[in-house]
Amino acid sequence: MSRPVILTFVGCYLPGYKAGGPVRTMANMVERLSDEFEFHIVTSDRDLSDDEPYPSAVVDAWNRVGKAEVFYTSPKRQSLRSLARIMRETPHDVLYLNSFFSPQATVIPLVARGLRMVPRLPVVIAPRGEFSRGALGIKVWKKRAFILLSRAVGLYRGLTWQASSTLEVEDIQRVIGRTAGCVEVAPNLSPLPARSESKAPLGTGGGPLRVVFLSRIARKKNLDFAVRVLQNVTEPVEMSVYGVMEDEGYWRKCQSMIEDLPSNVTVNYGGAVPHERVVETLQMHDLFFFPTLGENYGHVIREGLEAGLPVLISDQTPWRNLEEAGVGWDLPLDAADRFAAVIDAQARLSLEDRSDQRDRTKTYAAQVGSDAGIVEQNVALFRNVLARGAHYEASGRRHVESGS
Repeated sequence: MSRPVILTFVGCYLPGYKAGGPVRTMANMVERLSDEFEFHIVTSDRDLSDDEPYPSAVVDAWNRVGKAEVFYTSPKRQSLRSLARIMRETPHDVLYLNSFFSPQATVIPLVARGLRMVPRLPVVIAPRGEFSRGALGIKVWKKRAFILLSRAVGLYRGLTWQASSTLEVEDIQRVIGRTAGCVEVAPNLSPLPARSESKAPLGTGGGPLRVVFLSRIARKKNLDFAVRVLQNVTEPVEMSVYGVMEDEGYWRKCQSMIEDLPSNVTVNYGGAVPHERVVETLQMHDLFFFPTLGENYGHVIREGLEAGLPVLISDQTPWRNLEEAGVGWDLPLDAADRFAAVIDAQARLSLEDRSDQRDRTKTYAAQVGSDAGIVEQNVALFRNVLARGAHYEASGRRHVESGS
C-alpha cells in the first residue's frame, strides 16, 4: 500500500543549517514519520543569506536527500507560475506549509491554490512561532498590515493549523481569530536519540564560568538582553556567542554594549556553527544562555540539554518548569536581575555539583527525545487532515450525483 504524499514547502532545508529550527524540524519529521508518509520538499537551492547554491544539489530538479525527495528551486523558479507548475506536476495528498509570512514557502502556494492554478487539496500550515508576541513585535506594522490583508481576502481560510504547543494554539487564535478554523497540537519532533555516551567536559576549578549563546544574530533571539544581564554579574564570566550574522546592524548595537561590560566579563563571537557540530560546541561550556523573545519549540534548547548544559532561557518557549526538574531556569524577561543572580550562582558551583547537573540534564534530554506520544500526535495531524479531505470529497460527489 502506497504512503500518502506530503508536498512540503519550507524556506531552507538540508544541507542548509543557517535558518536554524525550521530546517531541523523538517529533517526530524522526515526521519521519524517516513514509515507513514512520503515527503516531497520544495525549498531554496541555497542556505540562508548565501549567494551560491549548494554544491551537492541538482538545481531545479528532484534530489533524493535521506528519506525525502527534495526540489531545490533557483531564484528564477520561485515565481507564482513556476511554483504552481511544480505543485501540479507533483501528485500529493496534503500540502504542508512551514511559515505564515514567507512569500515562497507559503503565500505563493496559497495564491496558486486560491486562483485554482493547482488542485485544492487539504492544507496544513505551521506558523513556527511567528505569532508569538515577541516575534510579532519585530517589524510590527508591516506584519499587522499583511495579517489584515490576508484575513480580508480569505487567503488562509479553511486550512488546518499546526500548533507546536497549547501556547501556540492561543497565539494562532489571537492573531487569526475565528477564521483560524481547525487548530491541532502536534509538537516539534526531536531527532532519534543519539547513541553516543560521551561525557561533556567540565572546566577547571577557579576559572570563569563558560556561558554560551548559540542562535541567529537577530532581534528575536534577544542577544542584547543577554549582554544587559551580564552588566550586573559580579562573578568572572566568559560568554561565547555563535550564530549566523542575520542582522549586522543589530550586531553592531550588541558590540557597542559589549564594550561597556565590566572587567569580570568577556564576550567573544565565534561565527556560525554547522548543525553537526552544535552539541560538540555547546559541550565546551557550562551554561546555555538564551533569553529569546519567542520560540514555538527551540531545538537549540534541547541540544543544550543534550550537551549536558543547564539552560537559562526566557519563559517565551514551551520549555517550562525547568528549575523543578533541576535542569535550568525559564524566567520572565522583565526580571533581568534574576537572570544575573542565576549566572552568579552557577559561577560559584563546585565541580562536583556541576557534574551532577550535567548528568541530570543529559538524562532529561534523553527522556524528551524518546517521547513516542509526540510521534503519534504528528501522525494523527496528517491522518486527521486526510480523513477530513476524504469526507469533503465524498460529500461533494454525493452533492453532484443528487443533482442538488
